[in-house]
Amino acid sequence: MNPQISNAPEARRVAVAIVGGGQAGLSMSWHLKQAGIEHVVFERDRCFSEWRKARWDSFCLVTPNWQCRLPGHPYAGPDPRGFMLREEIVEYLDAYVARFNPPLLEGVEVTQLQRGADGRFLLSTSAGAWIADQVVLANGVYQKPVIPREAERLPPDILQLHSSSYRNPQSLPPGAALVVGSGQSGCQIAEDIHLAGRQAHLCVGRAPRSPRVYRGREVTDWLTESGYYDIPYENHPQKATVREKTNHYLTGRDGGREIDLRQRALEGMRLHGSFRGVAAGQLHFAPDLRQNLDEADRSYNNIRTLVDQYIAQAGIDAPQEPAYQPPWEPTEEITTLDYAAAGITSIVWAIGFTPDYGWVDLPVFNGRGHPVQRRGITQVPGAYFLGLSWQNTWGSGRLADVGKDAEYLLGSIRRLAGMPVAAAA
Repeated sequence: MNPQISNAPEARRVAVAIVGGGQAGLSMSWHLKQAGIEHVVFERDRCFSEWRKARWDSFCLVTPNWQCRLPGHPYAGPDPRGFMLREEIVEYLDAYVARFNPPLLEGVEVTQLQRGADGRFLLSTSAGAWIADQVVLANGVYQKPVIPREAERLPPDILQLHSSSYRNPQSLPPGAALVVGSGQSGCQIAEDIHLAGRQAHLCVGRAPRSPRVYRGREVTDWLTESGYYDIPYENHPQKATVREKTNHYLTGRDGGREIDLRQRALEGMRLHGSFRGVAAGQLHFAPDLRQNLDEADRSYNNIRTLVDQYIAQAGIDAPQEPAYQPPWEPTEEITTLDYAAAGITSIVWAIGFTPDYGWVDLPVFNGRGHPVQRRGITQVPGAYFLGLSWQNTWGSGRLADVGKDAEYLLGSIRRLAGMPVAAAA
């Protein structure tokens, strides 16, 4: 039953409520402030808390600094083609807040969101009730770290932590470390441990990889110039399934480079197939290491092909490069490993996060609990999502283009409020 929120005189009122004080929520705030629309941003921690607390010490961007282009705050530092370190990213973000002074309420958690019979929204928060005409859910998708139940089968003397809690190799106990998951975080953490001279094991899943520089230029330059990054997911060859894909792995470390797990294997990193479980002192892996490495290389080569096609179509004179030749192949598929004999004393679970929308009492989710939206607009008038992966394009949810998605939602917000709307972007 919808609450009669008009009979809640103790609640404060606002035109638009934004839940989440990260890059998405504050991009939305910037546009609303420019439009003169009253709003408030709720952040249960400190703004940009994920950047501050959930990144390891050597973390840096995997995309060039010039792609940091929050609305009204493009990167203006001395190294547009570099890759900012964690502390530099936080400085860039803090400068954004200082630049436009958003109506931000830090340390205020939204514990329930409902829609009243009159169509407005009631937000129960740790600092009292609020009523909003419209609401933007911008609290992100990296909310609940995933650690499998199989972790309970490991002995207590093995340190276990999620990738969001990993800081550096020195914080791990002496011995070998196993990283489970080969997405961006897993590969970079495994490299971090390996480059520190420690024995690193990595469970390789189906994450794709990307070239860094190809035919004389950064691949991000080629993909930007060709318009690939502007392709809406509806027009993408993989359609909506692209939203389910893991990010390609590469790194901004050492000035930016590729991550080739085959090369790391030659250097002594131990690669295994997908993690399958724990039993009787043994770690169990699927016999899919060769398949997963081949699939990652296929993605790598597909990106090269996209660049080749663009160069040919545009008539660009660019140097040729030889085809990629795998420097290492697994000679056998090891499906079990005695973790004590292997000297494994720590495990980093880098298998992602699940969203947490348990506080949202609105019919805006599918049977899997995922948002149902088109470019952030839901079937509930006045309720929006922002900052989702591939909400519209590759740059959605990223520092690159989350501002474009916020600008698009501004049009709907203005329309519902009966305000003039500029031409659609």
